[in-house]
Amino acid sequence: MQVWQSALLASIPGVVHGVSTRLGGVSRPPFATLNLSLQTGDRVEDVIENRRRFLARLGFNLDAAVWGEQVHGTVVRQVTRRDAAEKGVHAFPATDGLVTTQRGLALMAFFADCLPIMAAEEGGRAAGVAHAGWRGTIAGVARQLIVSLRACGVAPERIKVALGPCIKPCCYAVSEELYQRFRDEIGPQAVGRTRSGRPALDLAGANTALLVAAGVPESAIEVSPICTACRTDLFFSHRAERGNTGRFAAVVGLL
Repeated sequence: MQVWQSALLASIPGVVHGVSTRLGGVSRPPFATLNLSLQTGDRVEDVIENRRRFLARLGFNLDAAVWGEQVHGTVVRQVTRRDAAEKGVHAFPATDGLVTTQRGLALMAFFADCLPIMAAEEGGRAAGVAHAGWRGTIAGVARQLIVSLRACGVAPERIKVALGPCIKPCCYAVSEELYQRFRDEIGPQAVGRTRSGRPALDLAGANTALLVAAGVPESAIEVSPICTACRTDLFFSHRAERGNTGRFAAVVGLL
């Protein structure tokens, strides 16, 4: 099973993280094979087995996982081991980010082009994950993740962040209106152009700018170069596969 990992987060003692690919699971097409979302129409038993495999690859049990009902919003919830024990297979309502200071929890979020944001305190005292599509990005989910970690007692300058595989400007054409909104509200690093020159968004660039504005040093942010829409052999892509696909996951936790 292939897992994308950040050298930056991997250097922090006690922090475990990873982004799954679409390989190594049991789901059938169009969710083949490691679909980790229960919201796609895939067989529940296949998704649960896929989650078990991926979490085991990172050193977690299935009952350690917590996740949110992602709605492209900015709610970031602080969670504990009790949350994992009580929720079963249910997601936290309207939640796009999770943070914790407790060990043994696997904070999980799901993606198929949106940007995975994984963060950890440089001493391994806290961790967080967030889901950032264009709506969550412009609304400030990255900033809220840092606010939530600050509420855990973590100074922004002590936070390291990994931005995982997502759709890149080469494949993320948008309207001129949305392009201008991102450029005006976030800055030129938030936008780009497709290969054919159409206006496009740069989710990683936009969230990097927002994280830096929230106090995270730019040198403490690592960005994956992988475009999920270019690499449907490795990742699910909502845009490239026209919505008929699965979801990969980002997980971060403290062990």
